[in-house]
Amino acid sequence: MAQQIATFGGGCFWCIETAFNALKGVTRAVSGYCGGDEASANYQAVCSGTTEHAEVVQVTFDDQVTSFQALLTFFFSLHDPTQLNRQGNDIGPQYRSVIFYHDETQMRIAKSAMSDFVEGDVYEHNIATQLVPIMPFYPAEDYHQAYYNGHTQEPYCAMVITPKLNKFKERYKTFLK
Repeated sequence: MAQQIATFGGGCFWCIETAFNALKGVTRAVSGYCGGDEASANYQAVCSGTTEHAEVVQVTFDDQVTSFQALLTFFFSLHDPTQLNRQGNDIGPQYRSVIFYHDETQMRIAKSAMSDFVEGDVYEHNIATQLVPIMPFYPAEDYHQAYYNGHTQEPYCAMVITPKLNKFKERYKTFLK
């Protein structure tokens, strides 16, 4: 088994984490913060929008089962990469679309995938996803890990995450654990 790590930010981390943890080949997906410093890597500070962090999910995966390219496909289907510093009603730089690449190979693959979307005229608007080198990752507080699983009836989860996850699971059912 060849373990790899990928780090994605696509709005609220609860949905992205839940979706990635459901995929074959994903060993673990952890909600956290990336892009800022350790002192401000906490939910209250990040939510203020004044730190440089993005809410992200760090994914550990077996590249013999799933590829970084496949993870990019899943990532881009879970959010709108054309929105700058927001996802729906979640507004601020902490909700930006971002790929923190871990090596030159990930950078090339992500750049190529984003170029394919542009050339294929997949989105009506330009892609706003940032592609930046990995910075220190800070796991989110324990209560954020697997948050959706224990809070499916809360209004945000029920109205925003559940429909998105249902669509994701239907579209990618052969890739699910």
